[in-house]
Parts: sequence; structure tokens; C-alpha cells
Amino acid sequence: MTDDDAAASALAPEQERRIREAFEEVPFARFLGIELGELKRGQATLHLDIRDELRRNNGFTHGGVVASLADTAAAFAILTLLEPDQTTTTIDLTIHYLRPLKSGRASAQARVLRAGRRVQVISVEVLDESKALAATALTSFIKLT
Repeated sequence: MTDDDAAASALAPEQERRIREAFEEVPFARFLGIELGELKRGQATLHLDIRDELRRNNGFTHGGVVASLADTAAAFAILTLLEPDQTTTTIDLTIHYLRPLKSGRASAQARVLRAGRRVQVISVEVLDESKALAATALTSFIKLT
């Protein structure tokens, strides 16, 4: 990535502050323990420490937790492209589980593939602590306002 590419993908400090404040107001993300990582224009990385409360009885992280991590990452990737008064919601989510998350810190890297007037399409990769691909997701959001 060139310096020009990095500058074009960087968020204005006020926009990043607004998005980080919005993240703090998502009770479900707090409940799961999701943390907001890096933000760039059209991209967001979120993290989750795997703990016992998030596991199924076989010791693997529950699929709903992985899907929630991916969905939340997608939502915040979109927020980097929206005006402060605009809102969206998920209209579909397709996830493929490739390997179980057992322990450590998982990361979800979301990237907006298409930002239309009403519908946005986002790709998400969920990685385990060793950066191995654990799940992929493709999701769509619709602008409500």
C-alpha cells in the first residue's frame, strides 16, 4: 500500500471518534466481549477473546458467537462509509465455518465489497489466534435512513 492509498483509506479523527463511541453503545457486543480494533474506510477489524461462556459442550466456540462477531464487524465496516444520521440493518448473512475456534483471540476482518445507494455487500474473514482462516461470511445490509 502506498502512502497515498493509506491516506485515502484513513478516517478523519472526528469520524473515527464517532464510530468508536457508537461501538460503546452496542450492549450485545459488550455482552459477548467483542472489541473494536482497526478502522479504515470500508473496513473494520474486531476481536474476541474465546472464553468458556462462549463454548458449546464440545469445547468449540458456538457458531452463533462466530456469526455475531462477523455480523458486528460488517456493521462497523459500513459505518465508515455512512453519514452520521444514516442507519443500516442486516438483511442476510451467509457464513461458512472452516475450522473450530477453540481458544485464544479471534479476529474478524470485514471489507465492504459494494456500497450501493440502499444495499451494501460485505465480506468477512474470521481468523483464529494463529491467523488461520476459521470462517468466511458474506452479508448484505440495507440503509434505513
